[in-house]
Amino acid sequence: MKTEIETIRGETPGVAYELFVHHLNGSDPAAPRVYIQSALHADERPGVAAMHYLIPMLEQAESEGRLLGSLTLVPHANPIGAAQHFFSNHMGRFSGATRVNFNRDFPVPGKDGVRHLDDATSATFAERRLKSRLLELADGCPIVLDLHCDDEGVQYLYVPEILWPEMADLAACLDAEAALLWDIGSDRAFEEAAFEQMRASATDGDLSGHCVTTVELRGQLDVDAVTGRRDAEGIYRFLQVRGVVAGGDTAPDLGDGFVGKPIRHVDMIEAPAGGTILFHAKPGDRVEAGQLIAEIVVNPGRPGGSVEVRAPQGGFVLTRRARRFIRMGDNLFKIIGDEALVSGYEGALED
Repeated sequence: MKTEIETIRGETPGVAYELFVHHLNGSDPAAPRVYIQSALHADERPGVAAMHYLIPMLEQAESEGRLLGSLTLVPHANPIGAAQHFFSNHMGRFSGATRVNFNRDFPVPGKDGVRHLDDATSATFAERRLKSRLLELADGCPIVLDLHCDDEGVQYLYVPEILWPEMADLAACLDAEAALLWDIGSDRAFEEAAFEQMRASATDGDLSGHCVTTVELRGQLDVDAVTGRRDAEGIYRFLQVRGVVAGGDTAPDLGDGFVGKPIRHVDMIEAPAGGTILFHAKPGDRVEAGQLIAEIVVNPGRPGGSVEVRAPQGGFVLTRRARRFIRMGDNLFKIIGDEALVSGYEGALED
């Protein structure tokens, strides 16, 4: 394995960021090329734990001649966000310079005039150059995995609808519980931009064998050796199934109760009041319309001191808020509803 340390120049003298990029060379030029990154939201660490165990597995496969496809791995994809701390709290989801989500506003081929941005006069040069460089590294790879996590949640995937059910093999290898299928994106996340690159370079528009996804590795606190190793083994199994690593077999079946629906079915439940959260439902639960799923304690111990939150429709609880204090209007739950609610991404994702 070859490791390169790339420098991304900051906007002020003496400031720069290091991007660690690992390259592994496969022996078969016809095998799929793979790009995997983690911690684009720098405060999300389950993907880094998975990479910690995955990289040695791939190095061993390379040394034993079992690595067929070439891989590019970026375990810390956002050194800018990794450096953002405020009063000892890590603030790695939004840019401190622009207040923009680090997984938004990626350059999209055909929509931005140029494929990759390198505007040395911009006041946000480092952030723009980082996003451009990540897309450059993923370009030409038919398999692109962006490892994230939620607040508290089950393991699930975001998948371009055109690539489903072919990508069910990844969900099964990871033992995921759900997949959200999207057709038209609107927030220009990394996944969307990488998918546009794939479509632009696909021969005659043929996307068979392609895979691009945001993998949500449960919740922010699901970071430990056992879980990280299990996630690494799931990704490795998928790479075997796709012929990147020799010795692959067919993918396992999806788990019982797996939920795969268009993203239009996502029901974002907002807090009707501010206060302390008492949950009555957890990720992975099946809830029915009208079921009590949480209380917001506004005036502790007093009659009427809490506000009930009930499920607006039947569905599958995908995620819930990690912190137990909330403001009115903040996202409380994400439920995959039985009925579709929104037309696309709008209203179906957190900021």
